[in-house]
This record gives sequence, C-alpha cells and structure tokens, in this order.
Amino acid sequence: MSDAGTRRNPGRRSGGENIQNLRLKLLVFAVLCALPMFGSVSLWLRGMSLIPLAAYGIVSVLAFFLYWSDKRKARADSWRTPENVLHAVELAGGWPGALLAQQVFRHKTRKVSYQLLFWLIVLLHEVFWIDQLFLGANLLALL
Repeated sequence: MSDAGTRRNPGRRSGGENIQNLRLKLLVFAVLCALPMFGSVSLWLRGMSLIPLAAYGIVSVLAFFLYWSDKRKARADSWRTPENVLHAVELAGGWPGALLAQQVFRHKTRKVSYQLLFWLIVLLHEVFWIDQLFLGANLLALL
C-alpha cells in the first residue's frame, strides 16, 4: 500500500469496478433516459430535428470525459474543472454521461450542493420532455 491515494482512502475502488447496486442504478438510468430518448427520436421521426438526439449523445460523451479528467486532476492535486462548467455541460444535455461518470469514477457523489444542482438539471430535462410529449408544450408556454 505504498500508493498515496490508496493510503488516503483504503476502501477506494478504481473507476468502474464493483459499482454498488449496479442493477438498480442501471434501471434508474434507463428510466431517466427514456423520456429524453423517446422525445428526441419522436422529433427526429416527425422530420423536425436530429439535434436533440445528437446533442444528448455528443454532450454526454463530453461530460463523461470532463468528469474523468476532473477526477484525475483531483487525485493529482492539479487545477480542476470548475463546477459551473460541469453543470453547463449537464444542462446542455450531458447529464446522462455525467451520471454514468459519477458512478464509474465515484466523483462528485458526496458533495450535497453539487448533487442538488445536478438533480435539478435532470428534473428540468424530464419536465421539458413531459411537456413536449404529453402536454403539447403548454406548460413551458405559460412561463
């Protein structure tokens, strides 16, 4: 146990190994992604736009790599990715990749203020798609 990171946190697991409650987390992930996926695909099939579908995929990959990079920087006591950048990427559609990265890298999972804003962003995306798919975009029109 000569690794400094291991000494600091002996129960630490390396990225992706032994994610606790994996089946439950995959189920929650699938449920959360169902509305955005269905909504994006339905827009595309109606000939409207491929942008939401592409954005969720591309920005999620970007979010995943930003979390990976930030975790590496945290371990090396290096300059970190600002939280507002991570949240902006999540808001732009990268929350699925961010959620996966949080679990794989065990990063940003304990900071309550961060998680509160993260889940608010996820909720905003869910409400947007509920409004688009089931309420005829009437809810957002009121705002």
